[in-house]
Amino acid sequence: MVPFEALYGRGCRSSIGWFEAGDVKPLGVDLVKDSQDKVRSIQAKHLVS
Repeated sequence: MVPFEALYGRGCRSSIGWFEAGDVKPLGVDLVKDSQDKVRSIQAKHLVS
């Protein structure tokens, strides 16, 4: 399973990125924090399953 599917429970609509249309991509520290949060969420879902 790809990370996007593990996080959101569905396939990615775009091969460009993880963001929905209209979302603003975070930059710098926010990008790192957002990525860490997504990894933690995937890990938590994996442990529950």
